[in-house]
Amino acid sequence: MQDGGKLMKSLQTFFTRKNNIVFWTGLCVLTIAAAISSLWIGSVSLPPRDVFYVLIGRDTTSTAARIVLYTRLPRVCAALLAGAALSAAGAVIQTVLNNPLASPGIIGVNSSAGLAVACVCAIAPSAQRFTPFVAFAGAFAGVLFVMVLAEKTGASRMTVVLAGVAISNLFSAGIDGIVTVVPEALTGVTDFRIGGFTGVTLAQLRPAGFLILISLVVVLSMSQQLDILALGSDTAASLGLSVKPVRFLFLLLAAALAGAAVSFSGLLSFVGLVVPHIMRRLKGETGFAFLLASALGGAFFVTVCDLLARVLFAPFELPVGIVLAFSGAPFFLWILLKQKGGHA
Repeated sequence: MQDGGKLMKSLQTFFTRKNNIVFWTGLCVLTIAAAISSLWIGSVSLPPRDVFYVLIGRDTTSTAARIVLYTRLPRVCAALLAGAALSAAGAVIQTVLNNPLASPGIIGVNSSAGLAVACVCAIAPSAQRFTPFVAFAGAFAGVLFVMVLAEKTGASRMTVVLAGVAISNLFSAGIDGIVTVVPEALTGVTDFRIGGFTGVTLAQLRPAGFLILISLVVVLSMSQQLDILALGSDTAASLGLSVKPVRFLFLLLAAALAGAAVSFSGLLSFVGLVVPHIMRRLKGETGFAFLLASALGGAFFVTVCDLLARVLFAPFELPVGIVLAFSGAPFFLWILLKQKGGHA
């Protein structure tokens, strides 16, 4: 009997490890494949060999090089960064607020970051290089407001989401008001409101990318504290966790991720809702694996949606936010239908 138990445990360990290898290999391969495909597929298709020569530096002057280096490469990097940041921010916010319906786009975090960017661009256009940090401040104000609302009022999960939607609409109206009064405050305001990567440059991505990568590393390194926080405030406190400072830090990190993404991608929706839900089903409720899978899955999801936005109606382009909305809105409705009276 003991030998049989050991055999079953060994087989379980083997298949668990095998499944993990398949999952992580598949996710990484899919993400890399999506990024590479985005470099050579578009309104003008480029031979993969030409793209390869551009990436290794053998070709820097041809038409293909200009397309890759100044249009497609910045766009792919933007999609990867924005997807990873928004998805990881969604995973953190859902855990901290203990609300599976929460995400940066739904509870007003993205729109508060966008309003902060619009204000600074209208008041001090020369300060646009600081937009990632301004967006971070705006995003943090938004997520902090929602958290205080949830704690002080004891509101249900559904009420928090509805309040977040109202806040999001309020901030979006603020953006419209600023653009109406100061039209030059946001260049490409339509793309910004819907969300897109048209015109993004590598220089524009550097400060935001740095903030995103640093925040991701810190979030992943603190995955154990997030696991404990997910048990509830009382349980976490009994286990020796300083609940309020840790929760505050995670909200800072989520705001940094969402704000930095908004600074160059605009108000992308549903990424922080859809991907964490899928990865939670695949990798469990919390943990390092869940956070890392959410980041990689978000990068893959946004990159694929951006590729579809470029090729579905070529030579015309859709803002990627439209494709994300068509993908995410039905998913959000499905989650709503699963909630039991808004208290699940």
